Amino acid sequence: MNFPLYIAKRYLFSKSSNNTINIITFIAAIGVIVGTLALFIVLSGFSGLRSFSSGFLKTSDPDIKITSIKGKSYYFDTNIQKILKSQKGIISFSKVIEERAFFEYNKKTHIAYIKGVDTNYVHVNSIDTTVYLGTWLDSKIPLGVVVGNGISNILSVGIFDFIEPLKIYVPKPGKGYIRNPKNAFNKINTQPIGIFALTDELDKKFTFVSLELAQELLNYSPQQISAIEIKVRNLNKRPEIITELKNKLGNSFKIQTREQLNAVFYKMLNTENLASYLIFTLILIIALFNVIGAIIMMILDKKDNLKTLYSIGATIKEIKQVFVFQGFMLSLFGLFIGLSAGVILVLLQKKYQLFMITQHLAYPVELTFSNIVTVIITILILGFLASKIASSRISKKLVE
Repeated sequence: MNFPLYIAKRYLFSKSSNNTINIITFIAAIGVIVGTLALFIVLSGFSGLRSFSSGFLKTSDPDIKITSIKGKSYYFDTNIQKILKSQKGIISFSKVIEERAFFEYNKKTHIAYIKGVDTNYVHVNSIDTTVYLGTWLDSKIPLGVVVGNGISNILSVGIFDFIEPLKIYVPKPGKGYIRNPKNAFNKINTQPIGIFALTDELDKKFTFVSLELAQELLNYSPQQISAIEIKVRNLNKRPEIITELKNKLGNSFKIQTREQLNAVFYKMLNTENLASYLIFTLILIIALFNVIGAIIMMILDKKDNLKTLYSIGATIKEIKQVFVFQGFMLSLFGLFIGLSAGVILVLLQKKYQLFMITQHLAYPVELTFSNIVTVIITILILGFLASKIASSRISKKLVE
């Protein structure tokens, strides 16, 4: 057995004659355990929050979105249709129109967006599953619209109100001075048939209408659209699909992923995750000062033993290694206990929902291999550095 490792194990697991040393060592171990547990819980919480938020984005945003680089709209011709249908890896695609509009209902107004979608839209996004009142768009109700919960609250609009229509206005295209403001807008009277609820932002932003109704409101031709939204079979092969689509469609189109469409959100989430990791790592560093203190106290307590070891031939380097191993094993012990407790807590939270955000919503957590590896590497590196710092107090003068 390695000589420094053997001595380190004896020092770590045997009680010191000085009870103060035992207390300090115990406090140091508790500090590592609590620091490890806290770091792992925070990382798991942010992973859960990321998955939870991404679930909303998967409901509302497509895997791939194709828009025009120049202008708000373009024509969906037979060439584009042929390219999309022949492209391997695409499950389904939908034609959509998005445009800012002015909404009026019973003398209340709101500015939001209309989103015209075709019948294939529900095969690309599952936004229809968020309709909690009424129904999704129905071809049998050509003037029917599905409004967001936020818009519904702002305008006090319900569903199937046959007395008062929901009026939607958009500016007429063109240039020059308009003499009569009443002629400056296209207008349609619609019938809300459903209300969806997803996120506060989306609930106040979108009202879904049929693609044909949006084209009529905007004076678009039957083939004129704003974007194509695509669902792919395997997200891992999405980069290859995008590359092939760019080659086939040319430079006139912008092709974006869900993550690129929500770049600000993902950047904010990653920044918060990194900031939390750094903050809790700093707390862990402070906790590891206890390890440094415990090892230094152990060095002073074992001063006579160190002299004996030096006298029988142990080198200064080997004596230093004794306390490096001791501090490292102390950190490893705290890591094992803290990480095990963290994994158990995360599994209990996922199964039994011990901690709740609201009455019906449990705090999201996610058990991932990357978080476990991150915590292990962080603790081992910091524990090793703490041990090296403490063992540097040993010198030839001390052992002589």
